[in-house]
Amino acid sequence: MSEYNIIIEKDAETGLFCGQCEQVPEAISQGASEEELLENIREAIELVLEDRQESVRRQYAGRKYFSRRIAVNA
Repeated sequence: MSEYNIIIEKDAETGLFCGQCEQVPEAISQGASEEELLENIREAIELVLEDRQESVRRQYAGRKYFSRRIAVNA
């Protein structure tokens, strides 16, 4: 499990909480409450990361390759 920083802003006109992930900028969402926003942006982060992973795998389709896991302190 990883942790991510979310920039949160409350829209003055709509009252919605809007957020964007610092580490995964494509992950943007909103919610009627801060809790709803966090649930929604968690899902958005997961979807973006899954899409990125699939995109990389498609690049290597049909090729011989191997993978390794590494830990990064960021």
